[in-house]
Amino acid sequence: MAKQRKEIHKVEMTDGKRAIIQQLFQEYNIEKPNDIQDALKDLLGGTIKEMMESEMDEHLGYSKSERSDSENARNGYKPKQMNSSYGSFQIDVPQDRQSSFKPQVVKKRQKDISAIDQKIISMYVKGMTTKQISETIEDIYGFEASEGFISDVTDKILPRIEEWQCRPLASVYPIIFIDAIHFSVRHDSIVRKLAAYVVLGINEDGYKEVLALEVGENENSKYWLGVLNGLKNRGVQDILILCSDGLTGLKEAIAAAFPKTEHQRCIVHMVRNTLKYVANKDMKNFARDLRTIYTAPDEKTAVRRLEEVDKKWTSQYPAAMKRWHDHWDVITPIFKFSIDVRTAFYTTNTIESLNSSYRRLNRQRSVFPSSQALLKALYLSTFEAAKKWTMPLRNWGKVRGELVIMYPDRLLA
Repeated sequence: MAKQRKEIHKVEMTDGKRAIIQQLFQEYNIEKPNDIQDALKDLLGGTIKEMMESEMDEHLGYSKSERSDSENARNGYKPKQMNSSYGSFQIDVPQDRQSSFKPQVVKKRQKDISAIDQKIISMYVKGMTTKQISETIEDIYGFEASEGFISDVTDKILPRIEEWQCRPLASVYPIIFIDAIHFSVRHDSIVRKLAAYVVLGINEDGYKEVLALEVGENENSKYWLGVLNGLKNRGVQDILILCSDGLTGLKEAIAAAFPKTEHQRCIVHMVRNTLKYVANKDMKNFARDLRTIYTAPDEKTAVRRLEEVDKKWTSQYPAAMKRWHDHWDVITPIFKFSIDVRTAFYTTNTIESLNSSYRRLNRQRSVFPSSQALLKALYLSTFEAAKKWTMPLRNWGKVRGELVIMYPDRLLA
């Protein structure tokens, strides 16, 4: 889908505009670009004040210069500091005796007219810390935004996150991926590592959808059972294939929560973990031999090739192939499908683009001040990444066709 070009405003001069500009030069003694911003800030403040005066006239039913027998009347002004894209300025807000005046141009308790909230959240999405955002706001807009203020603005998304966490899900997901990224988080003056677990589903139409995002410490079957039961409580009744790396306790949790679901280990992670035990000089040849296993046309051939690779390398690297034997039952589901279809779920590549946005947060912030700050940043990055998911998974028609044949009672044609 082609990206729509942003419309560019074309400046058109008229005699009236030239007269106004000449007046600006005379009134404000404009000599450099900063003088223009100061002039616009002053004009903005003056315009808002005049609009409020008009609103007060309408509220009272008579203008400032007129007399009236009304019980209500003007009662001076109250100073108010405003923040705008031109910087900070102070305006005098008209008051009435009955305190019933409610200005609309700048509402009560509104102190910002620059849509700064969205700008702050946008910077937060990009991984900037509250301190960095505060400094950027001051540099660009010329007014101080404390780190506490920045945190208050980003806290406004917490209800949105809670609503997102509890939203209903589809009854069936053909494929689900679970992966983890680790972050450093400060807690009681101690920095510790926390894992962010993302649960990414492929729905029946082939589109990616983040189902859950969990920040946890200890991986075990009880933890994962809680995550999977959370999906069930939100409407998920069946998962055909769940692809993950070797997350502790996940296999047992799947058996308890979704006993018909096939657990597929990520082949890419299997290869990487195997090559950790191999010398650099042998890595290329070893990786080529491993490829003969997971690209085998069927499980029988794969078993034979596994034995051949094991026999060839076991004398040099006895520990390298142990994982393949220990986890063969969660490697084999791929052999039911054609090689083209296998690529849809035997790796976690589908989730990698999302993980890259999470890793960007790690590069921006070495330590998160709290687990809540981490959660806000993760969810904002998730919302941003999901905007790009406008197309179904590659070759989804073929993938779905084979899934329907393999699981005829669980996925309708």
